[in-house]
Amino acid sequence: MYDPLHDRHPGQGDPYPDSYWASQAGPAPADDGVLTQSIDTDVLIIGAGYTGLSAAYHLASEHGITAVVIEANQTAWGCSGRNAGFVLKSSGRKPYSQMQKQWGDEVMRGVYHEFCEGLERVKGLIATGIDCQPQDMGYLRMAHKPSMVKTLTAQAELLQSMFGYQVELLSRDDVHQRYVGDEQCFGALRFADGFGVNPLKLAYGYHALARQAGARIHTGTPALSIRRDGLWQIVDTPQAQIRARKVILATNGYTPKGLHLGVQARTLPVLSQIIVTEPLSAQQLADCRFQTNQVVMDTRALKYYYRKLPDNRILFGGRGAITGQQANDPYYANRLLAVLKQSFPALSSLNYAYQWSGWICMSLDDIPHIYQADDAGNVLYSMGYCGSGLSFSVQAGYRLAQRAAGLALPQIPLYQTPLPKFPFAPLRRVGQWGYFHYGMVKDRWF
Repeated sequence: MYDPLHDRHPGQGDPYPDSYWASQAGPAPADDGVLTQSIDTDVLIIGAGYTGLSAAYHLASEHGITAVVIEANQTAWGCSGRNAGFVLKSSGRKPYSQMQKQWGDEVMRGVYHEFCEGLERVKGLIATGIDCQPQDMGYLRMAHKPSMVKTLTAQAELLQSMFGYQVELLSRDDVHQRYVGDEQCFGALRFADGFGVNPLKLAYGYHALARQAGARIHTGTPALSIRRDGLWQIVDTPQAQIRARKVILATNGYTPKGLHLGVQARTLPVLSQIIVTEPLSAQQLADCRFQTNQVVMDTRALKYYYRKLPDNRILFGGRGAITGQQANDPYYANRLLAVLKQSFPALSSLNYAYQWSGWICMSLDDIPHIYQADDAGNVLYSMGYCGSGLSFSVQAGYRLAQRAAGLALPQIPLYQTPLPKFPFAPLRRVGQWGYFHYGMVKDRWF
């Protein structure tokens, strides 16, 4: 499997993984094909995922700038088409309590406001007619052990006191009686504004909106290098050269090794693994008290997450392998199935029908950054969603469009500070291995 820490580009025109989403999404939307002739453009966007498609759409619809998007493989071939489809009011991994201590109330509220805008922006775009199979509203954050109930209670109090964000604190019995009989649940917070979608079909909708607004999208066109030539950024592809006034790197966890010095050693791509089971029978659903298709995530450091899909399959996800070379080892999918059965013993005979993995993008300081990769501000990027980017990536694309158009962005760290470099960057995977082992101990004992 393509590994961003080792490979120079993710392929050219490669098909989608054999995922449940790809089996359900239908044919990919029409695009502008492989770029075969050299061109000039005001803005070039590298990556046709949520961030890049949002930037292209907002550049055209709000600023009158027609962008060119290039994608190595297919639209949303990376994480945008492989994720669990959780539409949440969040991004990154930094808790609001930590933001408050580090930056103060005003900045913390500014970040919260951006996350709110991201969720509303996604809902607004879906409302234009995107068929992405949205499910019932609701997100359950489940305590995976009794001691985490206190943590959820403190989170609820902060959200309500600082933002007026009303969340519902549920006991174990509440969850079992009203939502799902997860044996590893000891209570939960219910957020009323999260929901599940088919993430690949959502990306197809963004793709169509961007092209309707005037953007050109060239699939099968990887960026091989970026260099500066006077006022131009020169991007080489296998069959053409692109001269652009500004370049937007919308590659996140799929950013190839050595693509641009300004983002080198500033992210850690981490594999997330997902399985989708066979359809559950009516009896299996009843035995598990599965009364909801709201999205669920637990409180572990090494989180598990799941949802019931429209055809009564269960999507279940968690961490995957450490390197791309190990990504297809069946151990990781089988481990997820075993954990699912610990939560639902009635599913002891259940098998999975689909399994796949994809790269999420971790930042050193646990927040995404929308910033510039060069001194002149002609190469922009948005990276570091930390596995929670479905909503905020669209907001990030909106803000990237503003910045490319010459507008100022809000004065919050997400937009005013670069991604910090990882110390001892060549050893990032060693640190990841150590964190995984620490997380296993923490999740069980602390």
